[in-house]
Amino acid sequence: MNEQNNIPELFLKPYDPAEHEKNIYKIWEDSGYFNPDNLPGERDEAFTIVMPPPNANGSLHAGHGLVFTIEDTMMRFERMRGKKALWLPGADHAGFETQVVYEKKLQKEGRSRFGMDPKDLYNEIMDFTMTNKTFMENQIRELGASCDWSRSLFTLDDRVIKTVYDTFKKLEEDELLYRGARIVNWCPKHQTSLSNLETEHDERTSKFYYFQYGPFVIGTARPETKFGDKYVVMHPEDERYAEYKHGQEIELEWINGPITATVIKDEAGDPEMGSGVMTITPWHSGVDFDIAKRHDLDYEQIIDWRGKLLPIADEFEGMTIKDAREKIVEKLDEKGLLVKIDEEYKNSVPCCYKCSREIEPQIREQWFVKTKPLAEKALEAVVNKEVTFVNERDERVFKHWMENIEDWNISRQVVWGIPIPAKVCSECGHGQVDLEDTITTCEKCEGKMEQDPDTFDTWFSSGQWPLATTGYPDGDDFKDYYPTSTMETGKDIIFFWVARMIMLGLYRTGEVPFKKVYLHGMVRDKKGLKMSKSKGNVTAPSEIQERFGTDALRMGLLVNNAPGNDMNLDPDKINAYKKFANKIWNITRFTLDATSDMDEDATLNDEDAQNIQEHLIAHVTEITKQMNDDRFDMAAENVYHFVWDYFASTLIEESKPLLASEDAGVRASRQRLLTEYLTTSLKVLHPFMPFVTETIWQELPKEMKGQDILMVESWPIV
Repeated sequence: MNEQNNIPELFLKPYDPAEHEKNIYKIWEDSGYFNPDNLPGERDEAFTIVMPPPNANGSLHAGHGLVFTIEDTMMRFERMRGKKALWLPGADHAGFETQVVYEKKLQKEGRSRFGMDPKDLYNEIMDFTMTNKTFMENQIRELGASCDWSRSLFTLDDRVIKTVYDTFKKLEEDELLYRGARIVNWCPKHQTSLSNLETEHDERTSKFYYFQYGPFVIGTARPETKFGDKYVVMHPEDERYAEYKHGQEIELEWINGPITATVIKDEAGDPEMGSGVMTITPWHSGVDFDIAKRHDLDYEQIIDWRGKLLPIADEFEGMTIKDAREKIVEKLDEKGLLVKIDEEYKNSVPCCYKCSREIEPQIREQWFVKTKPLAEKALEAVVNKEVTFVNERDERVFKHWMENIEDWNISRQVVWGIPIPAKVCSECGHGQVDLEDTITTCEKCEGKMEQDPDTFDTWFSSGQWPLATTGYPDGDDFKDYYPTSTMETGKDIIFFWVARMIMLGLYRTGEVPFKKVYLHGMVRDKKGLKMSKSKGNVTAPSEIQERFGTDALRMGLLVNNAPGNDMNLDPDKINAYKKFANKIWNITRFTLDATSDMDEDATLNDEDAQNIQEHLIAHVTEITKQMNDDRFDMAAENVYHFVWDYFASTLIEESKPLLASEDAGVRASRQRLLTEYLTTSLKVLHPFMPFVTETIWQELPKEMKGQDILMVESWPIV
C-alpha cells in the first residue's frame, strides 16, 4: 500500500498489459477452474463448447483471434452464471494442408516428397507439427482462452483414430460406403484428389473453340481433351437431329485421322447451348462420365496424373495442357475443321484451393460416402429446431447445400493423415474395410489383398470431433456434455465442417452434436481487403497484443462485429480500447482511494439506492439480455459506454463533492455506491477483458469480493 493515498502501488502507474497477462493466466490455470469438475458451488446445468481445432502447422492468424475471443467470452459468461462450463481444446493435423506447408519447406531445402520414403516423410511432418502445436497452444493461452487443457486432444491421437475407424466400419455395414471408379477433382501439382468443397472456382475470360465434327459443329474450351471423343450426344427431342438415331455410327475426320463416332441420344444434351450437339470425354468430365455410365460407353484417359498428354495424343504426347492447346487448334485449322473462336468466353475454372492450379477431373478408384441419407437426417434436425442457427441466412445456406448434396470422396493421396484401414484387391480392385488387418484374400475373386495407401480426408476425421473429444460412446464427458451447447466457427466452413459434424453426430448417436450454431465472418484488413501474404496486409494477433494488449484486441474484435458479418481489423480502433483498459485502471485507483476508510456497515441512502436501480441494474439487465441473444458485439459496446460515459465521466464527477461532505451518512452511502459500481463493472467486463479485470480483482480488499478469482465470481443477478 502507498501510505499517502492507501491504494496499492500497482495503481500508481498506467496499466501495462505485458507486465500482468502471463501472471494472470498462470493464476487461472493453477486454480484448476478451467476444469468444470473443480468449479466452486453446485452446478447442475452444463455449458459446453468444442474448440475448432487450429491447424498445428503454424502461427495463429487474425481469424483465430476472433474464434478464441468469441468462444472465451461465451465461456466466461456462462461460467460466472453458475454453469458447469467446459471448453474442450484440441489441434488438427490438417492432413493435406499441413503436407502442403511442409512441401514448401522441403522445396526450400532442395528436396521433394516424391523422392522420400513415406515413413520418413510422415515422421518428419510429425516432428514439425508437434513443434508448431506447442507454439500454437501457447498463443491460444496468450489470448486468454479458459479451456480445459487437461482434456486437450490431437486429431491423430488414438482416441480420435478409433472413433474414425469405427465410423468407417459402420458406414460399410450400413451400405453407406463404397469404393468405386468415379470422377474426382485431381490436383496435378499436389498429386491428390480433393472434395468439391476444396476446389475454388476462378472466374476467367478465355477462348472457346468451335470445330467441325463430321456433320456437326461442337464447342469446347478444352480441345486437349478431345483425342478420345468418339461419342456425339444430342437431346432425344431436338428436332434438328431427328434424322440421327441412337447408336448410329458416323465416319469422320478428326485430330489424328479418321474415326468412327457413335450418336448418343441423352437428355443431358442441351438444345439451347450452341448447336445442341456435344462430344464427350468421360475420363475428364463429371457430366460426360455420367452419360457414359448411363449408356455403358467405354472411355480412355487422355491426360496423365501430372497434367501431360498421354500416347493417345500422338505427336502431342508428353506436352502439358498449356503448351499443347494452341498447337492442337492449329492442326485442326490446317485440316479445315476450325469453325471459329470466341475470344471473350467467360467461364468458371475449378482450381486447387491451396495452389490455384487448374483441377483436372480424373477417374480414380476412391472411397465414397453416400451422403444423401445422412443429409436427410441433418435437415430434419434443423427443421425440428434440434439445431438452431444464430443467423437465419446461415440456416438457409445450410438447407440448400444439404438438399443438393453429392457423395463424398474421403480418400486422399497424401502421407500425412489417418491411414484408411482397408485392403484393395490387386486383381479386381475390390475394397474391404479391415480394422484388424487380417484380410488377405479378396472375397470376390480370391485375388491378393493389399493395403490401401491412401489417408482420410481431414474433414472426415474432424467431422467426428464432438464425438472424439467427449469420448463417445462410453466416456463420462459424452454422458455429461453431449450434445454440446454451441458450435462457434467461421461461416466459410459451414459445409466443410459444420454440416459434416451434424451428419456424422446424428449417424453415430442419434442426437445432434450441438444445439446452436454461431458462425462469424471473415477478419479483413482496415481497408476491408482480404488478408493475404501476397498483399502484405496480414496482421497476426500477436502483433496487436504486443502493441495494445490482449484485452484491447478482444474488444476490437467484438465491438461492431455482428454475427456472420465480415469485419475490418483497424489498429486505430484497437488503440482506443487500450485507452479504455487504462481508464478502468484509473477508475479503480480513484474508487480504492475514495473508499479506503469506508465503514464495513456503510449502507446506501434512498437517493443512491435509486441510482443503482436506474443505472447500474438497468445496464446490467440490458447487457445480460444481449449476451443471452448472442449479440456480444452489442454487449461489448454497451459495457464500454456504460463504464466510460456514465461511471467514469458522470458518476465519479458527481461523487467528488459528496465524498468531501461533512455529512458522514452522505459520504458513506456514496462510498458504498462506488464499490458496487466498481465490483459490478469488473464482473460484466470480465468476459470481454479478462486480464485487466482479473489483475484489478486480485488487488481489491477481501471485503469487496466474494471469490478470490474473478473468473469464478457470480455474474450480477438483476
